[in-house]
This record gives sequence, C-alpha cells and structure tokens, in this order.
Amino acid sequence: MIYPQIKSYLDKAESVEITNERKLILNQIRDYIQSTNDPKLNFICTHNSRRSHLSQIWAQTMAHHFGINISTFSGGTEATAFHPNAVAAIESAGFHVTKEEGDNPKYKVHFSDDVAPIICFSKTFDDPYNPSTGFAAIMTCSEADAECPIVHGANARIKLFYEDPKVSDGTGEEAQVYGERSSQIAKEMVYIFSSIK
Repeated sequence: MIYPQIKSYLDKAESVEITNERKLILNQIRDYIQSTNDPKLNFICTHNSRRSHLSQIWAQTMAHHFGINISTFSGGTEATAFHPNAVAAIESAGFHVTKEEGDNPKYKVHFSDDVAPIICFSKTFDDPYNPSTGFAAIMTCSEADAECPIVHGANARIKLFYEDPKVSDGTGEEAQVYGERSSQIAKEMVYIFSSIK
C-alpha cells in the first residue's frame, strides 16, 4: 500500500487536466504495456536529473498501486546528478527518500514500507543498470529525442515531452514549478495505469 500522504497528493492532482491530444500519447504507453509480456519503460531526457526521474518514480508507484507488473528505469544522453529540487518535489509528494554521499549520489525512494525502494541516480540511458533490449524508450524531452535518433535495444519509442522545471532554478518559484511538473506527471501516470485491463 502506498503511503497515505502520496494518496492525498494524488487527490489534489485530480485537478490537472489531460488534453485529448496528450491522451493519444499516453495511450501509446498503455498499449505498449498491455501488449508486452515483461514491460520495461526507460524514461530518457538530457541529463537524467529531473523529468526522467520524476517519470520513473511516478510510473513505478502507479504500476504498483494499480497492480500492474512492470519495471521502470531512467537515463540521459549524459549523466549529471538527480537534482535536489526534483528530490524535494517527490519528498513533498509524500515519498520517503534516503541519500548516499557523492557527486552523483544514489537515492532510495520509498512509496511503501512493503516494497523495495526505487534506486535513483543519474546515468546514461545505455548504462548497464538499465535494460539493453526489449524496452520502450520514453523520450521526456525534445533535446534528448533530437540527440538520440536511435536508442539501441528499444522495441518502442514514444515521445512524451515535459517542460523542464529547471527554468525556475534560482528563483522563488522553484517549489511551485517543480510541484506542478510532478503533479502533471503523477496525473498522467494515474491515467495510464488505471486504464490498463
């Protein structure tokens, strides 16, 4: 069972609107999951620091919540670090996070006391930690999509672009902008996983 604070967060995210155009993209992910025996989703952006992590975390959490057996991953065209503002956004959503030290620390992200944590750290999309074949490459930013005309090993490629919350870094709007992006991703993952038969 996911933490009650995450459920409360999802209730608030209900106000986020998903357009019909956006649903067409989300339906591609739903259809991929339904048509695959062992679905793996690798969320890819440029630095694997914000959008791809938020997507991986919410996808894995909602898959568990709705009883869907999948594995989620994330990566970038280059590795940096899981950005502190994105970490703060998932903590404010109710996830329990523990961090190791280092330039590119590993984070253990818990959405339930009964399930192993999601391990998050910045890596390239083809890092050995990620699957090398038989996965859907979910492109969460247009820059990474343009830089990676081919994602080797992927048997599907879906463009699910999100606006980068880093535009708010160093301003007084960081918490709001990162929160909005987290809410959008959460609501879209609810849409996908709640519609899987």
